[in-house]
Amino acid sequence: MTETLTLNNGITMPALGYGVYQTPPDETAAAVASALRIGYRLIDTAGAYLNERGVGEAIRRSGLDRSELFIETKVWISDYGYDETLHAFEKSTRKLGIDQLDLLILHQPMPKRFDATVQAYRALETLLAEGRVRAIGVSNFMPDHLAALLEQTTVVPAVNQVEVHPYFSQPEVRAANASHGVLTQAWSPIGGITFYRGTGHSTLDDDVIGGIAVNHGKTPAQVMLRWHLQRGRSAIPKSVHEHRIAENFDVFDFELAGAELEAIDRLDTGVRGGPDPAGITTDVFKLAIPEE
Repeated sequence: MTETLTLNNGITMPALGYGVYQTPPDETAAAVASALRIGYRLIDTAGAYLNERGVGEAIRRSGLDRSELFIETKVWISDYGYDETLHAFEKSTRKLGIDQLDLLILHQPMPKRFDATVQAYRALETLLAEGRVRAIGVSNFMPDHLAALLEQTTVVPAVNQVEVHPYFSQPEVRAANASHGVLTQAWSPIGGITFYRGTGHSTLDDDVIGGIAVNHGKTPAQVMLRWHLQRGRSAIPKSVHEHRIAENFDVFDFELAGAELEAIDRLDTGVRGGPDPAGITTDVFKLAIPEE
């Protein structure tokens, strides 16, 4: 059993997906193949992850019909601009080995060059109109970025993928998304960023989450993923370990009580783990996305 969400253009996507951020390119194909065997059908990657080719290899190996899969990727800021973003689509689909993307999103708002961001989004609108993508969206857009984009474009993003976990749940961002009919998709949904960035206190060791996990005979990671799903969000956990990949998918056989959901909501510290979207520029992040 899995759960699905309907986007604002009527497209249906799995609520729970598998992410490949920081997955080494030479490990990606095997990790995604494991995820597909376990039952994941939503795979999230990005041009900037430099592992789209491995995702494509796993798709080909899986034997699954393309219609069973929901593939999303992201355009990196070095490829912003109208023609540049159209070319970024070509690069990504070539590496993935597919003709059509289910969801294509802009990786960052790049507020210091928002004109290029708007042109990139207009390219996404063109790809959507031509049927080369089924849905378009954004990532790491704060409410002011989203409002500015909506003023200058036509299609409301279907998704805004942002950092959301119990220690940084971004209620203002989620509220802005919801007010425009934009689905919030959580990256670092189990707070991975709280332990691999060494912030000192891991969500996996939280007493509140741990207590709820014991009550349900589940792990803290499973409780956090269940929290996202019951709050109506999409979540894309990542791991390269098959037992963890399977654990993260085993979240459809229990329900958190309202009081448990609220207890997790109250854990928000307001402290961002990832980079501030306002500071993302091509000068700071000097990454050119290769052709192949």
